Amino acid sequence: MTRVVVVGASAAGLAAVEALRREGYDGTLTLVGSEPHPPYDRPPLSKQLLAGTWEPDRLALRTPAELSALGLDLRLGTAATGLDPAARVVALSDGDRLPYDALVIATGVRPRRLPGEGPQHVLRTLEDALALRERLRPGRHLAVVGAGFLGAEAAAVARGLGVEVTLLEPEPVPLARTVGAPVGAMLAALHREHGVTLRTGVAVRAVCRGGVRLADGAFVAADEVLTAIGSVPNTDWLAGSGLPVGDGLECDVYGAAAPGVYGAGDVARVRHPVSGDASRVEHRTHAAESGLAVARNLLRPDAPRPFAPVPYVWSDQYDVRLQAYGYLRGHDHLDVVEGVLATRRFLVAYRSGGRLTGVVAAGLPPRVVRRWRQAVAGRVPWREAVPAAGAVP
Repeated sequence: MTRVVVVGASAAGLAAVEALRREGYDGTLTLVGSEPHPPYDRPPLSKQLLAGTWEPDRLALRTPAELSALGLDLRLGTAATGLDPAARVVALSDGDRLPYDALVIATGVRPRRLPGEGPQHVLRTLEDALALRERLRPGRHLAVVGAGFLGAEAAAVARGLGVEVTLLEPEPVPLARTVGAPVGAMLAALHREHGVTLRTGVAVRAVCRGGVRLADGAFVAADEVLTAIGSVPNTDWLAGSGLPVGDGLECDVYGAAAPGVYGAGDVARVRHPVSGDASRVEHRTHAAESGLAVARNLLRPDAPRPFAPVPYVWSDQYDVRLQAYGYLRGHDHLDVVEGVLATRRFLVAYRSGGRLTGVVAAGLPPRVVRRWRQAVAGRVPWREAVPAAGAVP
């Protein structure tokens, strides 16, 4: 193997190329990125960068010297437009065609947008964050559509900048489908305490000039609109390739989608080696871990190792930092096992199918959180992890 191509120059793609070099691969290594920037960190876009406490130069994941040391054929500002797995060739937007012996697909996701003729902001790229930051000034009014992690963080930052904020969410509480109703209610109270106008149980039909139109016909006026309603995997360029594509690139327990083709990061829907469930995880740490895992398996196709991550995500909202480990969506039950939700010092455990599958914590010592993270990783039975819960209903 002398030619490896990695498509996607963000956290997952960078982790893959670094792991390939670290593991001894010394052939041609091409990293393709549709954005003109070298790999940079995305979580600060809705936190420090949006708040103005960081400038863009702090987002770089590696220095120019560190990137140079990898000996990459770096293709920035160039998108992949097609793939021929039989010929093992990637087509690029500049007309070039890249042959490969092995391929890592790490093309990430793009934001969903609402219909309508009005201008709407999204938060995915450096340019997105800078454009919104420019518009966030005291006295202006921002409507945020979607109270997930991204929307809630942006709302908190905007309030800190003196912006009036209306947060619109179709579920009864923020993050209801992820963290559940009790934690969501705590977050709702947190935002309202900081002056956010939180409207739940409402759907937005369209973005209009001067605000948004709700499904019931009501109009919410705003100077700016941020749409934070989820994302779409960047798999359009794989049309006609024959690769398995659904909600992302379908991969096996080793991260492989086809012979010599692997998926990493947000775009990859990977089957878990223990549960057998397939999922696509859009978290920063997961991106780096999956890039590392597929690089190792790419170099050792005869002895691959299953990828069994414990997804982790953190969210800063005002003075509260939420930390979540494991798989929370679709949980059957939850219990507050440490602290009290109202004090914002707590740990909530989540059960699915008789096992501990995730935890959410805030304000607790790291050693406590680490202990529960280990239990999640070990897929400990619920009655063993939370004995006070008694029999599983």
